[in-house]
Amino acid sequence: MLKQNKTVIAVFLAPAVLCYLIVFLYPTVRTTAMSFFAVESVSDPVSVWTFNGVANYLKLFQTPIYIQSLKNIGRLWFIGGLGVMFMALVFAVVLTGKIKGYKFFRAAIYLPNVVSAVAMGTMWLNYVYNSEYGLLTSVLVFFGVEGANQILWTGPGLRFWTMLTAYCFGMVGYHMLIFISGMEQIPEEYYEAALIEGAGTLRRFLLVTVPFIRGVTRTNIVMWTVFTVGFFVWGQLFSPVNLSYDTVAPMNYMYQLVFGASSAATTVRDSGAGAAIGVTMMLSVIIVFLAANWIFRRNDIEV
Repeated sequence: MLKQNKTVIAVFLAPAVLCYLIVFLYPTVRTTAMSFFAVESVSDPVSVWTFNGVANYLKLFQTPIYIQSLKNIGRLWFIGGLGVMFMALVFAVVLTGKIKGYKFFRAAIYLPNVVSAVAMGTMWLNYVYNSEYGLLTSVLVFFGVEGANQILWTGPGLRFWTMLTAYCFGMVGYHMLIFISGMEQIPEEYYEAALIEGAGTLRRFLLVTVPFIRGVTRTNIVMWTVFTVGFFVWGQLFSPVNLSYDTVAPMNYMYQLVFGASSAATTVRDSGAGAAIGVTMMLSVIIVFLAANWIFRRNDIEV
């Protein structure tokens, strides 16, 4: 009987394991190996690869635009992450209070996640940041801000911050729902007991809510890191022709290395360096994952 159960388990697990090996593990191993070789195209057979050790990594960290891409992604992760997590937590606390119409507000705040990044970015560029009729300019003009219609919101110096704002706007709802999923598991008895003991709203939040959402906080940090590392579409939308120091992210630079610059007369490809970028980003996610597990190493409080 036990042998039959093992056979059934193996049969049901086989498709998932096979997909994992083909779709995730094999590309990861191949990309990691490719990062130590000089490779022009990702389609080149292994026989034409030329081993060059860590030369790809050294080349990247000596390239100004790649260093700038790391700075951009670092600011996006830290500054954007603080803003997104704060707003997501505030909305989660408010909307778990069962205020009137809370279901509508949950759906409305999450709605930007349903819209594709391309469509969302286009709307921000055309209807919010447009210097002539954009929403931001119109609001400033309404309040009498002089020269508001002369501000180029997507120009040098402001482009990164306007892109950051647009991107973070759409991410709040996703992380809000994760916080809500953790808060809704907290028994009401804990809040009632804290209220009887005389704890105010802030103390109830700090002493009851925070300890119970350690696990979902860890999940939010890891997921934010994954999304940030994969940041690509918004950089392309805000700088559609050439890579810009204001908006370039590692994935944008990797795309140029692997597939060539769209505006260049001569396409220069370096898939080995592109693979090195992929490995570096993968290691970044692993480091944040391990750090988050260490910081939130205590298990969630059992109820």
